[in-house]
Amino acid sequence: MSTSNKILTEHNAKVVVLDFINALNAEDFELARQQLQDDMSFKGVMGERNGADLYIEDMKKMKFKYDIKKVFVDQQEVCLWYDIDMGAKTIFSCGWYKLVDDKIQSFQVIFDPRPIL
Repeated sequence: MSTSNKILTEHNAKVVVLDFINALNAEDFELARQQLQDDMSFKGVMGERNGADLYIEDMKKMKFKYDIKKVFVDQQEVCLWYDIDMGAKTIFSCGWYKLVDDKIQSFQVIFDPRPIL
């Protein structure tokens, strides 16, 4: 991959993930859904979800808010450090997003769950 293609790929990946997070923060679940592959997968400390529609339905109920601290990009992968406001608690977390065809195919979020147990 040429340097200019790598820069464009990384820029696009970052924009997709940030659009996704910003849409969740704004509770614009339709825009958030547009950033996901239909068969996307999510893995988190408290469970897993397969399928974009199921994931978005869960997010409509949870209404988490994300405060991004740092963004790292490597081609079609984006890593975010963020605080997730879960309502009663705010938890520092890391999200690793993998994109295919400019949409999120999978992501994993890790954090120390003890404050919410």
